[in-house]
Amino acid sequence: MEENVNKGIKYMLFASLMFAFMGAVAKSLSDNMSSVEVVFFRNVFGVIFILISIYNSPLKQIGGKFWLLVFRGVIGFVALLFFFYNIAQISLAEAMTFSKTSTIFTAILAYIFLKEKIGIKGWLGVFIGFIGIVFITEFDGSNLEKSDYLGILSGVGAALAYTSVRELRQFYDSRAIVLSFMTIGTIGPLILLIIGSFYTNPNLDFMLGTFVMPKIDDWLYIILLGIFSTYAQIYMTKAYSCAKAGIIGTISYSNIVFSIILGLILGDAFPSFLIVLGILLIVLSGFLVSSKKE
Repeated sequence: MEENVNKGIKYMLFASLMFAFMGAVAKSLSDNMSSVEVVFFRNVFGVIFILISIYNSPLKQIGGKFWLLVFRGVIGFVALLFFFYNIAQISLAEAMTFSKTSTIFTAILAYIFLKEKIGIKGWLGVFIGFIGIVFITEFDGSNLEKSDYLGILSGVGAALAYTSVRELRQFYDSRAIVLSFMTIGTIGPLILLIIGSFYTNPNLDFMLGTFVMPKIDDWLYIILLGIFSTYAQIYMTKAYSCAKAGIIGTISYSNIVFSIILGLILGDAFPSFLIVLGILLIVLSGFLVSSKKE
């Protein structure tokens, strides 16, 4: 048992490092192309990988929840769109931390829709998490920046996707669930890029863009994006199969540490005191909320 836990921790640490590298590569690509196009390349590799897996080992599932499957794909794609936009606009650490707020929102949504109990420790984690969000956005009573509310929405969107997966996994092979997300995440950006070539609006730059043919150097980053994303998914799945979700969920916050280091290497400024405090509070909230799953 202890050996499996140790394996799970090692797998999650590696997955978190891969997710951080994925974010760093996406940030570098965003210098030459829109975040919408980066999302397209992020997902197209996943579709190819999943289809090969299904070809080698056909799906075994009940089915019957098609529209929930579509909802999971659409909401996951929208959350990823917001997340990658933030990667291009703010520090890597902040963007990753916003995405980690999904733990807080998942707990709330599971309580509302799946009737899962949270407990005193869980509710304390939710409360601390929201204080952390206030600090990381440096909210002072005035309007939030676009990256702030898109960051929060990326967390909410990811939480909706995760909550729907809890229902879908009773009816579908996990690869079918991932494929729905990857497929919509490939087709969606293509549609948005076509629209973006005819219509532009600075306020909608997080979802509209024009296709730019990648340069030779960009193709290396695109390949790395696919590799890091794929390995991150594989080892995250392995981690959750080896140990309890509470333990693995806690270790996943190492992603933020890796992102701070890689962000600094890429030229990000070191986070301000308030943002660091916000990150620490969100990590603490994740520990508290995840611990209820023990």
